[in-house]
Amino acid sequence: MSEMNTLHAAFAAKVDAVLSALEADGALPPETPRSNVAVEPPRDPSHGDLATNAAMVLAKHAKTNPRALAEQIVEKLTADPDIVEAAIAGPGFINLRLSDLAWQNELAAIAELADDYGKSDMGAGTTVNVEYVSANPTGPMHMGHCRGAVVGDALSSLLEFAGHKVVREYYVNDAGSQVDTLARSAHLRYREALGDDIGAIPEGLYPGDYLVPVGKALADELGNTFKDAPESEWLVLFREKAVAAMIEMIKSDLALMGIHHDLFSSEATLQAEGKPEAAEAWLRSHDLVYDGVLEAPKGKAPPEDWEPVELPLFRSTKFGDDQDRPIKKSDGKWTYFGADLAYHMQKAEKADALIDIWGADHAGTVKRIKAAVAALAEGESKTIPFDVKLVQMVALMRDGEPLKMSKRSGNFITLAEMVDEVGKDVVRFTMLTRKPEAQMEFDFAKVVEASKDNPVFYVQYAHARISSTLRKGAAEGLMPSASGIALLGEEELGLVKQAAQFPRIVEAAAQAREPHRIAFFLYDLAGAFHAYWNLGNDKPEKRFIVAQEAELSGARLFLAAQIGQVIRNGLALLGVEAVEEM
Repeated sequence: MSEMNTLHAAFAAKVDAVLSALEADGALPPETPRSNVAVEPPRDPSHGDLATNAAMVLAKHAKTNPRALAEQIVEKLTADPDIVEAAIAGPGFINLRLSDLAWQNELAAIAELADDYGKSDMGAGTTVNVEYVSANPTGPMHMGHCRGAVVGDALSSLLEFAGHKVVREYYVNDAGSQVDTLARSAHLRYREALGDDIGAIPEGLYPGDYLVPVGKALADELGNTFKDAPESEWLVLFREKAVAAMIEMIKSDLALMGIHHDLFSSEATLQAEGKPEAAEAWLRSHDLVYDGVLEAPKGKAPPEDWEPVELPLFRSTKFGDDQDRPIKKSDGKWTYFGADLAYHMQKAEKADALIDIWGADHAGTVKRIKAAVAALAEGESKTIPFDVKLVQMVALMRDGEPLKMSKRSGNFITLAEMVDEVGKDVVRFTMLTRKPEAQMEFDFAKVVEASKDNPVFYVQYAHARISSTLRKGAAEGLMPSASGIALLGEEELGLVKQAAQFPRIVEAAAQAREPHRIAFFLYDLAGAFHAYWNLGNDKPEKRFIVAQEAELSGARLFLAAQIGQVIRNGLALLGVEAVEEM
């Protein structure tokens, strides 16, 4: 669905057409660059409905002053019947006030486009790989994973809505020492299932009860075969089976949140297929990896065990890093960076852009992995846009007090426990009520409060109110009708103006990779709706259903239905249900 079906894009096109006309008239040089021309609502609504900086940014090209160019732009804009006023402000900004008919038409457009309202072709079908969650496969999903999971999933939906093809990917870290620890922990539970008294879980193994059913399943499948066998005989097998069981648990936990990945990529498979070696060879052929010796740690005497060892080093300083980085350890094993580099090379082969959602504790790795992707792009003589979104941890609270840990998991609150207590929608919306890089508290008591201070309730209550109003109208024989929308006044059209922001918010949020902007928009739209609703408490003539005014009531019900539509569209991007009643 083209963005040109929406009001803001249509008026941006009108301004663009005026600029083309000025080029034809000789007032602007041919092919004057217009990428910085913006058409958007002014910060102060009293200034008008839309504003453009066209005269400000193009005056230099026109070799005139901004106000003089603005006067020529205004002269042409005022010829448009949808523009009732075009006024020059300050040094050359142009404020536009639109006709009521323009907003009435936008209301009708919402009804016509329905679930597609706000969709854009901005992405032009380009493929974006979004990697998120990617937690070690050693246990169930917990609160530490939740925020990144929601941000990544909502961002993926947003990018699809904005016209991109999206690959949702989960990178399974199944090649490190942590999966050996998992295998040993699963073997202990396997012995327990066979009747051994295992006592207290030894230090260094995973203590959570979630491994009990894994041990039982292994016992049922394998019997006593590996009960007393040496580790060398069962470690690889138990690692594979325990990782597979954990991945199924992780998929199940994520499904509780409505999160499903397209692709689970295995680090172990990546290494088994020789991808890191291939990446190293490619980088060496482009003089981006060399054999060198790392400098001793700066600012203090080198540790006693430090020795100058020649290692393969990636030239990350060439791309802004503060030192070149080893891709292998002295024992010949791949560093995390070396494996990640190969993984990103694999992702870049099938995508036009990459986005990683990481925990804030990985901030130190961002510069080097961005350098690696920049190197890959340079070597292939192409551009691979790459963003890393850092997500802060969430502090769990109950009534303002830090929350105690879970018995089931051993040392954390599981995602399943969270969803079971407050519900998927509350968890998802709450995770998007702040920028991901900002600290957040999740108070189990506050997130289910029925108050304006709880954004989840406030937005869902707006939709429930609309649904209730439409049901009441139907019971009285009144249906939403566009035939009387010319009867809508300033306050009602104010709601349309608020809702009409949605397509441009979608585009801006997709460009910035910031799905929380949708949550902010929905809160503002819900606030505008509730404010209008409250008008009817004091002024019966402002209610959606007015006695003896069937045509006006039909028009206001039509308005309510379209505000509900926009709320549903926004909530769908966040993966949150629009409830019919509360």
